[in-house]
Amino acid sequence: MTSLVIAEHDGKTLRPATLNTVAAAATLGEVHVLVIGQDCRSVADSAATITGVAKVLLAEAPGFAAQLAENLTPVIVNLARKYSHVLAPATAFGKNLLPRVAALLDVQQISDIVAIEAPDTFKRPVYAGNAIATVKSADPIKVVTVRTTAFAAAAVGNSAPVESLVTAGEGDMGLSRFVSSEPSKSERPELTAAKVIVSGGRGVGSKDSFAVIEKLADKLGAAVGASRAAVDAGFAPNDWQVGQTGKIVAPQLYVAVGISGAIQHLAGMKDSKIIVAINKDPDAPIFQVADYGLVADLFRAVPELTEKL
Repeated sequence: MTSLVIAEHDGKTLRPATLNTVAAAATLGEVHVLVIGQDCRSVADSAATITGVAKVLLAEAPGFAAQLAENLTPVIVNLARKYSHVLAPATAFGKNLLPRVAALLDVQQISDIVAIEAPDTFKRPVYAGNAIATVKSADPIKVVTVRTTAFAAAAVGNSAPVESLVTAGEGDMGLSRFVSSEPSKSERPELTAAKVIVSGGRGVGSKDSFAVIEKLADKLGAAVGASRAAVDAGFAPNDWQVGQTGKIVAPQLYVAVGISGAIQHLAGMKDSKIIVAINKDPDAPIFQVADYGLVADLFRAVPELTEKL
């Protein structure tokens, strides 16, 4: 039984989520990794170092440069029939790509798994993580997205062979067109890969007041997050949102400031190793999941904490 993992990358570096996905796939048997892009041999070489990877497949063409799902899918579908499982991280990349793959293979997609019980049986959260569903699939090919926070990242130190694939034409299916990309730039760690995250909620009060959160994060060398309420209110940008409709994180330390603890937010961060909550409302739901709680005015507590660090 061999699984195919679709590598997530930016054309130059391998995204950490791929290591977690490989770790999940390794529980099923042999693992092959597919790297699709343009001039991305360095990414394939990085994938070859992941422990548990038996082979890396490299597909390069100008039409793959923008990582459009419409262009990548034919390559994956052609390869998928040789494998028992096709896996990708449950990130924006995987959520965009695998539904199309599953549809063209005429199989169901099994989304956001947090555990693998058997080759055909998986666990996934439902109702914002308040229940865990056990899903058993009879499809010949299992198409799966993996919640990366549920699996430890695979180690590196391997040297798997890299095999270049022959792709027809330039890989452009003509179904969509890449217009532009405006990636956010920050000196802080990437939110989904950060070991420490400081998040602010509606209680922060305004976009200007979010500077209090950012100062604490910078002191801790942390990423900055936000609740959906804070994002919707315009206090923080969309890419900071943590929660069911934002990013799923599981850092070593999660500091929730001015966050009440709505189910939608808890679904995105409750797997954090240590949760610290600062809120002036002693009945806020966030305290039910917090390891440490401080009932205090954040505008006094956070600057004092930042000063003493």
